[in-house]
Amino acid sequence: MAEITEDVLVVNKLGIHARPAAALVQKMLVFQSDVFITFEGNRVNAKSIMGLLTLAAIRGSHLTVTCTGDDAEEAMAAVKELFASGFGED
Repeated sequence: MAEITEDVLVVNKLGIHARPAAALVQKMLVFQSDVFITFEGNRVNAKSIMGLLTLAAIRGSHLTVTCTGDDAEEAMAAVKELFASGFGED
């Protein structure tokens, strides 16, 4: 079972609000791996919209993503793609 930890940067203007959180949860639910995001000492499940919203991560925030499981590499690639794209926002 693989475990991967990488940092991502919040680049979208409004940070992690309801729409990006929902998009991340929807994308993560297809993976069997556990996916957790840590910000300022708070660690939440990336498959929980409420958990993600509690992070209150604004633009410029550096988050740590940990994926653990058989498809951890694929899950991490999907997380990184979403963050890099700014969740399709300006």
